[in-house]
Amino acid sequence: MLKTYPLFLIGLERRRCVVLGGGEEAERKVDGLRACDARVTLIAAEITEALRHHVDLGRIQWIERDYQPGDLRGAFLAIAAGFDRELNAAAWQEAESERVLMNAADDVEHCSYIAGSVVRRGPLALAISTGGCAPALAVRLRERLERMLGAEYDLFLRWMWELRDVLARRHADFADRRRIWYRLVDSDILALLRRGRILQARRRLHALLEDDDLPARHGACRPMAASASLSPGQRSEGP
Repeated sequence: MLKTYPLFLIGLERRRCVVLGGGEEAERKVDGLRACDARVTLIAAEITEALRHHVDLGRIQWIERDYQPGDLRGAFLAIAAGFDRELNAAAWQEAESERVLMNAADDVEHCSYIAGSVVRRGPLALAISTGGCAPALAVRLRERLERMLGAEYDLFLRWMWELRDVLARRHADFADRRRIWYRLVDSDILALLRRGRILQARRRLHALLEDDDLPARHGACRPMAASASLSPGQRSEGP
């Protein structure tokens, strides 16, 4: 049983991330990295059509051969996605020497980290790990959360992002900001968004801020973009 310390890596758009392998597992790893705007280098003699599409569009770099020692030099993170334990061992040796974070699919002996099963809703990211005991359970839990958490969380968090600087400028005291954040999170805004009532949710947001006398003393927050929308299956109310 593995004891893990959960992390969320940031700044991958400035760091070289290497994926070894060109099959379906490599597709999933590349997609996960691209969701973080990572700089991806793919190393494999052959790749799937989906990966080739990324290459053709210039989204990732492809080195058209199998891994060779030296390929991880200058990398921040490496993922071995080819289920080749001999290759994994060689890459692991270099990763340790070059201080590169490494994950190898289904080969925990050659991992410095393990990747959880991830649910994404815009800025919201939930990662689930069973410590290597039962990855299938992590997948089922992810599927359950995907059904529970809809597109309303994406829109809500984008609104909250727009408010961060405003609240930081207007409320220097952290305790005041924390009270306001919990007031917003515990409100019915998410429920309104879930029902597609975007304009009503936006009005509710401003009403909660007005209760703190924020607009009266400091100028109102800019209205959220009227074009913001939920997924196609969720209705947006009229004006």
